[in-house]
Amino acid sequence: MQTVQDRLADLQRQSRIQAGSLMATVLGDAVLPRGGRIWLGSLIGLLERLGVNERLVRTTVFRLAKDDWLLAETEGRRSNYVLSPVGRRRFDEAARHIYAAHAPPWDRRWRLVNVVGDLPARDRERLRRALVWQGFGELSAHTFIHPMADLQTCFEALKAEGLASLMHHLMPLLAANPCLDTSATDADLVRHAWDLQALTEGYDGFIHSYQPMLEELEQAGTNPPDGASAFVARTFLIHDFRRLLLRDPELPAVLLPTNWAGQTARDLCRDLYGRLLPASETFLDAHLQLANGDVPMASALLMERFGLGNPLG
Repeated sequence: MQTVQDRLADLQRQSRIQAGSLMATVLGDAVLPRGGRIWLGSLIGLLERLGVNERLVRTTVFRLAKDDWLLAETEGRRSNYVLSPVGRRRFDEAARHIYAAHAPPWDRRWRLVNVVGDLPARDRERLRRALVWQGFGELSAHTFIHPMADLQTCFEALKAEGLASLMHHLMPLLAANPCLDTSATDADLVRHAWDLQALTEGYDGFIHSYQPMLEELEQAGTNPPDGASAFVARTFLIHDFRRLLLRDPELPAVLLPTNWAGQTARDLCRDLYGRLLPASETFLDAHLQLANGDVPMASALLMERFGLGNPLG
């Protein structure tokens, strides 16, 4: 069986990781709970641990700042980068999905968004992509559905993505059965609107990758990997889980197959995250700094993740 260190080496060799996506994981998972601010040199050091070189870090930071995700704060000859209000809102929204212990109960009403009026094909496609990104399934070319989406939050997100001028083409509705065919069941709607098989395969791959690491750490008991290895493992864990959630509509349990792999993957992510958290936070205490040398401490936000309570206590 591979050791934890072997598995970490495998993860770092995988070329699938893009610098911008990996940096987003570090900002959301490590930096946000410590105030959302970090010295550029510290960020470079953390990303180098993950296989991203300094030049690529600087290029990616510049792009994120240009896209209004980050703001630069000069302090002497050094610079801090802080999450902008737009960036913080996006990361906060992502965190609610990533670190939730389980989905809330369903009220048995479907959320529908109808695209109405004359629209150029390009604008219609922009709306379609944005709604699918928010987890909606396509019931037809003009109708999108989700069982639990917060429509107000969803529409605010669409506006933040530059679609405000198209919002009057969206008609939100609530319905117990959104189909003209009243014999259609909830299961029929799910099969029509989403491809859960492809998502299941992704979750199965995640479980195959990380279950051995959890089992090895459980056998080690109180001997987790060193802080640097724990930080790397924690970052890749959340990075891979987040990538799957981007494709997951996060349907309520009653609409999912029995023994849904997504819940198994979430439970695995929670348990492994809890094992890695203490050592990785000790590492961050030594390596996540501000431009003036101060070390921002983790807030209660970190303790609420996955319902872990206080894993650092």
